[in-house]
Amino acid sequence: MKLASTISTLFGIGYAPTAPGTVASLAALPLAWILSWIGGPWWLGIAAVAASAIGIWACHIHVRETGKTDPSECVIDELAGQWIACLAAPLSLPGYAVAFAAFRLFDIAKPWPISAAERAPGGWGVMVDDIVAGIFAGLIVAVLRWTGLI
Repeated sequence: MKLASTISTLFGIGYAPTAPGTVASLAALPLAWILSWIGGPWWLGIAAVAASAIGIWACHIHVRETGKTDPSECVIDELAGQWIACLAAPLSLPGYAVAFAAFRLFDIAKPWPISAAERAPGGWGVMVDDIVAGIFAGLIVAVLRWTGLI
């Protein structure tokens, strides 16, 4: 289904020739900023939940159509995970930079339980590891914010 592929690749961002996940995470930041600026963390949280739900659906169809387990072009998971990481960040460049770095670190390194979440089937497997990485990154951001380091 073309719509599912368009959504799962974030309108083609997933086809970036180098580091499509990082490109998608960078693209997620200004959108997170706007959502937080307009409606605070509530709007960003609602958007992250919506992106996660839509992403599970879209990635499930894309995985089924391509036959790939976790296609690198599916990057809506980076959008959802990055938005989750930004939930705890202050609306500042340092806050969002730390949220970005922490999310990318957890998403790339995939320590347990992130690595275990990746084994879920279909769209869940594509999305859940990044959702968990976003939660871990958000916890790091929250601690740094609480201690006054960002």
